[in-house]
Amino acid sequence: MKTKTKKPEAGGLPLNQILAGDCIDVMNSLPEASVDLIFADPPYNLQLRGDLHRPDNSKVDAVDDAWDQFSSFGTYDRFTRDWLAAARRLLKPNGAIWVIGSYHNVFRMGAELQNQGFWILNDVVWRKSNPMPNFRGKRFTNAHETLIWASKAEGAKYTFNYEALKQLNDGVQMRSDWVIPICTGHERLKDEAGDKAHPTQKPEALLHRVLVGTTNPGDVVLDPFFGTGTTGAVAKMLGRDFIGIEREEAYRTVAEKRLKDIRKFDRQSLAVTQSKRAEPRVPFGQLVERGMLRPGEMLVSPGGKYAKVRADGTLIADEITGSIHQVGAALEHAPSCNGWTYWHFKREGKTVPIDLLRQQIRAEMRAN
Repeated sequence: MKTKTKKPEAGGLPLNQILAGDCIDVMNSLPEASVDLIFADPPYNLQLRGDLHRPDNSKVDAVDDAWDQFSSFGTYDRFTRDWLAAARRLLKPNGAIWVIGSYHNVFRMGAELQNQGFWILNDVVWRKSNPMPNFRGKRFTNAHETLIWASKAEGAKYTFNYEALKQLNDGVQMRSDWVIPICTGHERLKDEAGDKAHPTQKPEALLHRVLVGTTNPGDVVLDPFFGTGTTGAVAKMLGRDFIGIEREEAYRTVAEKRLKDIRKFDRQSLAVTQSKRAEPRVPFGQLVERGMLRPGEMLVSPGGKYAKVRADGTLIADEITGSIHQVGAALEHAPSCNGWTYWHFKREGKTVPIDLLRQQIRAEMRAN
C-alpha cells in the first residue's frame, strides 16, 4: 500500500492505494463503471461561529479545518453535485453508495442523490452511545448522524447480505438505527503532538457493518474522502479491495502507517451467512431423479395432509396436481405455499422436511 500521486494508467485500477489530490479530479481519471461500492464521508459544512468552550472554560477541539469551510450553501451544493456525479460515473450498474452526514448537510446530499438518478434504499441513523454534550444548553444534544444508502439506479441488483446482518444482530432483523460509540481510547488515532489525527474519524464498527452488509469479498470499495483510512482498514481486514482519495498529506501519512499494520482475515473467517435467495436453485424433480425420493412415495404436511410423488417431480393429492408449492397452497386454500418447508417424508419412523434433501444437494454444489 502506498500513496499514488500520479493518475492511473488508462483501463487500470489503483487497488489498495491512497491517491493524492482533489477527489473530483481523481475520480474522473478512473475507469468508468469500475467500482462496486462507494463510502463517502464528505465535509459537513458545519458553519461554526467562534470557539466553543466547556463549563470549565477548556476549549473544545471542534471541526474548524479549512477543508470544512465553504463560502455559501450554493458553493457547497455545487461541490456536492460535482463529486456525486464523478462518483456515479465510477459505479458499476449494480453498484451502490453510502453517504454520511449531519443535519448541516445530509438533506442537501439526499436531494442531490435523487436529482442525479440514484435510488435511495434506506436512511440509517447512527446513534452515538457516547456523544459530545451540548455545552451551551441551547439545543438538544446532537447524538446521531445519518447515513443514506442508495443504488445507482432504480431496479439495480445491489448487494444486501440480509442473513449476515441478521446474525450480526444476534439473530434479529437488522434495523435502521445503529447504536455504536464514537472513536475513543486506542481506536482514536493521534498525531505526533498527541492530538486527534482527524476530527471526524469514524469507528471501525460502523464500516464493518456497512461492508459486511453491502459488499462481498473481492469487491472494490472507493472512499473519496479517505481521511485517516477507516474504510481502507476495514476493507483490507474483510478481504475487499479499496481505493482511497485524500488531498491532505497529513491524513495520508497517518493512513499509510495505519494500513501497513492491517492484516486480512483468513478465507474461512471472511465467509458470512448467505441469504436463502443467494443459494443455488434445486428443482424438486432433482430429488426424484437422484432417488432421494421415489415416485409413489407419500409426503405429509404438518397438518396431516398427504400427497403422492410423481415421476416428473409433481405431486398429486385429492385429484390436485402440480408443483410442491401449488399443491400445498391448494390444500391449504392459501394464495401461496413454500413447499420445501410444508412437505415432509418419513425415514425410519421419523418425519423429515424435504428441505433437508435440498440442503444436501446444495452442500455438494458448494464442495465442488
